[in-house]
Amino acid sequence: METHGEPVISLRGVRADLGGRPVLRGIDLAVGQGEVVALLGANGSGKSTAIRTVIGQVPVADGGIELFGTPRRAFRGWARVGYVPQRTTAGGGVPATVAEIVSSGRLARTRFGLFRKDDRDAVRDALEQVGMADRAKDSVNALSGGQHQRVLIARALVARPELLIMDEPMAGVDLVSQEILARTLRTQVEAGTTVLLVLHELGPLEPLIDRAVVLRDGCVVHDGPPPRAAAGTLRPGHDHVHPHAGATEPIRTGLLS
Repeated sequence: METHGEPVISLRGVRADLGGRPVLRGIDLAVGQGEVVALLGANGSGKSTAIRTVIGQVPVADGGIELFGTPRRAFRGWARVGYVPQRTTAGGGVPATVAEIVSSGRLARTRFGLFRKDDRDAVRDALEQVGMADRAKDSVNALSGGQHQRVLIARALVARPELLIMDEPMAGVDLVSQEILARTLRTQVEAGTTVLLVLHELGPLEPLIDRAVVLRDGCVVHDGPPPRAAAGTLRPGHDHVHPHAGATEPIRTGLLS
């Protein structure tokens, strides 16, 4: 579990239950400063639960989590963290404009909720990054699925976070939006942002991924190069043996599709 840079996220022996069922079974995970780490695995493997424990949405039954070297229970620097949840709708049916939704992500950086020039500039910059500046005054309820996702990402970026956590940012998104999101994320990575994201498949984000962590049944079965890259010409459904697991613990990359 090597990282480059000081750990921004650290999970040690994290267990979590949902509805009385164990979902995470002792996860160890570290994400170094400036690193891009993808969580991969089949549906139900614990990917989304893992990142929801990081941001405090799911309680931890055992183990410890640190953010920027601070135990999560004592962490107060949430303005340093941008979070993109799994997409439903950007406004949840609320009659809000694109700019209003994105502005809500800036509140933690404002003084007493009052927007100044820097805040307005940040909103405009975030919208430009995701190619939505021309839709700022439009209702979010008039957007396509890919446009919704771009708005959610702009909302996460508007506070100019040091850590970006994303849950399935490419799910159900059209090709044009995928390319825009990949370009946006590349800009963030080049600026030194640390990224932890859940992916169903690597897709256009593959060149940006430093490490892949594959979960199966709430356990880490691979932590290293993305499985396809590590296995060279590996095809879906073939086995990739985790270097630390031995020959009895293969990874079937078909789980990722």
